Amino acid sequence: MAVNSCIPIVPSADLERSMRLWRDGLGFDETWWEQRREGKLVGCGLRSGQIMVMLNIRSERPEPPADYDGVRFYWAPDDIHALRERLLELGYAASAVEERDYGQSEFFLTDDDGVEHCFGVSTESLGAAR
Repeated sequence: MAVNSCIPIVPSADLERSMRLWRDGLGFDETWWEQRREGKLVGCGLRSGQIMVMLNIRSERPEPPADYDGVRFYWAPDDIHALRERLLELGYAASAVEERDYGQSEFFLTDDDGVEHCFGVSTESLGAAR
């Protein structure tokens, strides 16, 4: 039931600008995922050694909107169902595990401080475990 990694999701108004900080300033030199919409970068995953972060577009406005999400965490447990059950036992309101169209099976919860946590594994890996 151990958690194997955590990938922060960082919303940004301008991913190209944010990439300068993460790549040039912080040394995240490997891109492991990138998504563009109409030629514009709207999401990417960066790595520096064992550290990974995901950046995604939040809006075109320079100021955070009133409904700004802030940083969220994406956790990769070794047994998603056992971890979900454990969190439910501890009193957390974990959602059901759902298969997503992008190949992940995930569940969500919001902690007592309002921080969002997503727990996900490859749906394909769950099929192999069955």
